Amino acid sequence: MKNFLTNQSAADLEKWCAVSGYPKFRAKQIRQWITGKFVSDPDRMLNLPNALREALKAEFFAPSMKIAEVDSAPDQVAKLLLQLHDNEHIEMAVIPAGDGRITFCLSTQVGCPVGCRFCASGKHGLKRNLTAGEILEEFLLGCQYIGRKCDNIVFMGIGEGLLNCNELFPALEELTSESGFNLSPRRITVSTSGYVPGMKKLAELEKEFVLAVSLHAPDEETRAKIIPDPLRFPIDDILQAADNYRERSGRLVTLEYTLLAGINDSDTHAEKLGRLAYKHHAKVNLIPYNATDTEFRRPSRERIESFERKTAASGATVTRRVERGSSKNAACGQLRINAGKK
Repeated sequence: MKNFLTNQSAADLEKWCAVSGYPKFRAKQIRQWITGKFVSDPDRMLNLPNALREALKAEFFAPSMKIAEVDSAPDQVAKLLLQLHDNEHIEMAVIPAGDGRITFCLSTQVGCPVGCRFCASGKHGLKRNLTAGEILEEFLLGCQYIGRKCDNIVFMGIGEGLLNCNELFPALEELTSESGFNLSPRRITVSTSGYVPGMKKLAELEKEFVLAVSLHAPDEETRAKIIPDPLRFPIDDILQAADNYRERSGRLVTLEYTLLAGINDSDTHAEKLGRLAYKHHAKVNLIPYNATDTEFRRPSRERIESFERKTAASGATVTRRVERGSSKNAACGQLRINAGKK
C-alpha cells in the first residue's frame, strides 16, 4: 500500500526527493504546505513544479480523504463525514467554545471493537485501524474547515485509540513536535474504554497528555451491563494503570461517566464513584446520555443533579460535560450513526 504524504517527516521527504531527482529544498516546501498551511493535496502546492506534483500524487496518498458531508447544529458544532481512500467513512466533530477556542474530536479507527452498549461508534464493529497518516489528514481537514489550527484535540471519536497505539503514537508525536504542528500535549486528550495494556504504553511516553478513562460504573456488576467482554478489564486494574499514568505523566486522570437511567445513576453508584475518584486522585466528568438507537434512557435533570452532588460529597472533583452537537448526532457516543450507514 502507498504511504501517506501527511506522515512523511522532513528527513523522509528529503530522501525521497534525492532518489526522485528533486533538490533538497523541495522537501522543505512540501512540509511547509502540510504543517503551515494544512494542505495535503499536491495540486494546491503552487510553488512546486507540475512534474513534482504529479510524482507526489503517484507515490503517496495525497490526499487520502475528503469531506463528504457537513452537518451543522444550532449550537455551531459541526460534524464532518470523511470519505477515506478505500471508500470507508469516519466522522469527526468541530466544537467551538464561547471564548473562540475550537476543539476537534477525532477518530482513530473505522468502527470500534469494544462495543459499549450505549454507543453508536461500535455498533457495526471494527472495520480497520486508521494509519498515522490518516489521523493527521483528519486533523488537516478540520484545520482547512475552520481556516486555522485548532486549540484542543480530544481523541474521543470513533474507535479505541489505545488499541491502535502503533499508529496513534506517531500521530501524537507529529501533532506535538516543534517540526510538526507544535501543539502542547496538555491540549490533547486521549480517551480509552479502559484498555489497560494501552494505558501502560501511553504512560511510558511520559508526556503530559490528558488521559480520559470511560469508566461508566464503579463496580464490576454494573460495568458488565455496559461494556461487554472481552475488552472489559477489571476496574482495579484500570485504576492501577490510571495511578501509574498520573505518576509518570504528572497529569490527573479523568474518569468519564455516562449516566444511564436505571443502570448506573443511583445514589449508591454516585457514592462509590466519588470514593474511587478521591482515592485515586482522579477527576470525574459526568456525561448525561445522548440518545442513539439503543434501549438506554437519559436520567431526569433532578437525578443528574443529585448524582453530581452525591459524587462530589466524597471529596471528588466533579464536572458535567457541556452538551454540544446532539441535534446532529455529533455528541459523545453518537459518532458513526451516519458513517456506519455509508
